[in-house]
Amino acid sequence: IPIPVVTVQTVPHDDQKPGISGLRKECFVFESKRNYLQNFIQSVLSSIDLRDRQGCTMVVGSDGRYLSRTATETIVQMAAANGIGRLVIGQHGILSTPAVSCIIRKIKAIGGIVLTASHNPGGPDGDFGVKFNVANGGPAPETVTEKIYQISKTIEEYAICPDLRIDLSRLGRQEFDLENKFKPFRVEIVDSVEVYLNMLRTIFDFTAIKALLTGPNQLKIRIDAMHGVMGPYVRRILCDELGAPANSAVNCVPLEDFGGQHPDPNLTYASSLLDAMKGGEFGFGAAFDGDGERNMILGQNGFFVNPSDSLAVIAANIFCIPYFQHTGVRGFARSMPTSMALDRVGKAMKIPVYETPTGWKFFGNLMDGGKCSLCGEESFGTGSDHIREKDGLWAVLAWLSILVARKQSVEELMKEHWARFGRNYYCRFDYEEVDSRVAHKLMRDLEAVITDRSFASQQFAVGNHNFTVEKTDNFEYTDPVDGIVYRNQGLRMILTDGSRLIFRQSGTRSTGSTIRIYAECYERDPTKIDREPQVVLGPLIAIALKISQVHDRTARRGKIKQTICKITRLLNFCFLCACVNYTCVFYKELLCYSCMMCLSYQFLYKRTVCWSVTLIFYFSVVTRGFVQL
Repeated sequence: IPIPVVTVQTVPHDDQKPGISGLRKECFVFESKRNYLQNFIQSVLSSIDLRDRQGCTMVVGSDGRYLSRTATETIVQMAAANGIGRLVIGQHGILSTPAVSCIIRKIKAIGGIVLTASHNPGGPDGDFGVKFNVANGGPAPETVTEKIYQISKTIEEYAICPDLRIDLSRLGRQEFDLENKFKPFRVEIVDSVEVYLNMLRTIFDFTAIKALLTGPNQLKIRIDAMHGVMGPYVRRILCDELGAPANSAVNCVPLEDFGGQHPDPNLTYASSLLDAMKGGEFGFGAAFDGDGERNMILGQNGFFVNPSDSLAVIAANIFCIPYFQHTGVRGFARSMPTSMALDRVGKAMKIPVYETPTGWKFFGNLMDGGKCSLCGEESFGTGSDHIREKDGLWAVLAWLSILVARKQSVEELMKEHWARFGRNYYCRFDYEEVDSRVAHKLMRDLEAVITDRSFASQQFAVGNHNFTVEKTDNFEYTDPVDGIVYRNQGLRMILTDGSRLIFRQSGTRSTGSTIRIYAECYERDPTKIDREPQVVLGPLIAIALKISQVHDRTARRGKIKQTICKITRLLNFCFLCACVNYTCVFYKELLCYSCMMCLSYQFLYKRTVCWSVTLIFYFSVVTRGFVQL
């Protein structure tokens, strides 16, 4: 009996504007608002021209978080009702975002839907997200997301086949006859790893990497999948294919709530990996986010490679990867807030470097235009033109390929890189869940201050450091491929010594806004490339806090916990100590510099710290009026 197609009346929601990574909301929004998911899926499907939609193929995958299974079933029912001819879905609904991009490109699908909120927390109290990728395998550009949003604001009905049921666990093809449809609707359940694995085999020398992980001079690795989608990929590729021992991979069972953890690969949320690496047993460590896009790289004894440096190292050693030996390198690209370490590599290699706004879709356009082969962001995203998404496991295999060729440890490789190119000291502060109106006004007022003529050539004296403003602007990007201009992409303050301060308002979280402050300075002296970033960047951080007034402007709303800087638990306190010290210099007050740095150093390396003394000292500073947080 043919399955009926049903039209359901609905009313629009006014909060379904996709961000740079799709629509992300708290789970209770999807569960409590009537037809919230259905409205958005219908808007996505309706954004595809009817002639293109009829009989086409789409890919569907998820990171396995809470609501993914029921959402996948809803998408199948609605895709069938809207004329989609075939869906390709990962077994159990599981597909990493890189795998979705890979499959879209391989089978020439019209696009794909990824159910993920990336590195945001999961579970009933966490976040859920829906992202639409277009035919090139990359995130939908603004022209498409704006069309989806406009449809969502006026939607009156959606089409669905509520009686259609699929078995997500059974590999193979399932066919369904629908009312008023001439051809059966097909669903293909595929191995979540196989297609992606076959692609990686064409990029890397698996034999050489396997020898590194299993040979007489075996490199012991520790990979943390953080209970996200990458568990099956890590087990299958790194353990089964490349021979890493089973205990090399941890937290490899995808869970709806990521085991109660935050699937964000940084020093805060992957602290268990950091602890394991500090033991010295493992020479290489990595962690991935919920959907497999982002990666964090660690060396022996917990040596941390910041994402900007990771990108630069891969660029400098790019021909250690067989794929690039065959394809060549057309160009490099980084997001504007990412450190300029990549630029120095590009200059030395005579390879162009493109600076784009934040958002992977900008890289995709460069790749489609034949201008970019390698790209990355400071937010732990790295990738190349093999697909159109950031790819965490690709980055890990790139690093292992470099270690095979260079025969050095991660730390040795990184320090040799700094000695050759200089070091870009870099950090980022996040002020999360700030009221959007407060954040918007803060950014607007800050722009008025730094772009005022009187601010030009402004000088700042911080301790024995003197800084002069060379240039300020609100970053504007003209896409070299299609000529589209993107304005208001972040406030930049560039100093005469090349240092940078950047201020951005981000909306990748499900609630409120995040204000991000970035500080960067360059050190060419080889004797000064091994210092603590929080010490080097302290003066710049103090300037950023002074001109933005971010603590006062956000804390006035009483959201202390949400607005205190959260870069990482390990680095947070030491950065604050440095900021306290340097900000006090602004006010011509005296603090014991050595005491502050000692406390910072002890905290950074988890050595014994007398917390009572630390807190008493810190709050005595606050109560004396040196700094208001």
